[in-house]
Amino acid sequence: MLLDAVGISTAGKTAEAVHAEFQRAGFFLTHLLECPMEGGGSLPADAKAALNGRLAALATRIRRSLKPKRVMAIAEELAVVVDNILALDLGCPLMLDHGKPFRLEGVGGKNGALQLREALAISARG
Repeated sequence: MLLDAVGISTAGKTAEAVHAEFQRAGFFLTHLLECPMEGGGSLPADAKAALNGRLAALATRIRRSLKPKRVMAIAEELAVVVDNILALDLGCPLMLDHGKPFRLEGVGGKNGALQLREALAISARG
């Protein structure tokens, strides 16, 4: 879904070629946690603490290594820490979807990938 949102097709391409195209387009994907959270689709009770525990390291990595022009929070699980992410010094603006992380899956009849694509287009213009 993310590749669709940024306009990258995987048809007939190796994973390496898709990754190279993604980066040439100016995108880099990083995770807040290195391992997936257990919980069968729902956030465990200690999820907020686990996410908060990695925010400082992520902010440092974004500032020192990645040095992006903007950061987009993508995943509804980040909603529990979005205020703390906003308080970080990322060295660039944090883009949100009306104060919440972007969702790739649609909600309430909205196409999440389309909303992300529109936000990227607006950001590129401005």
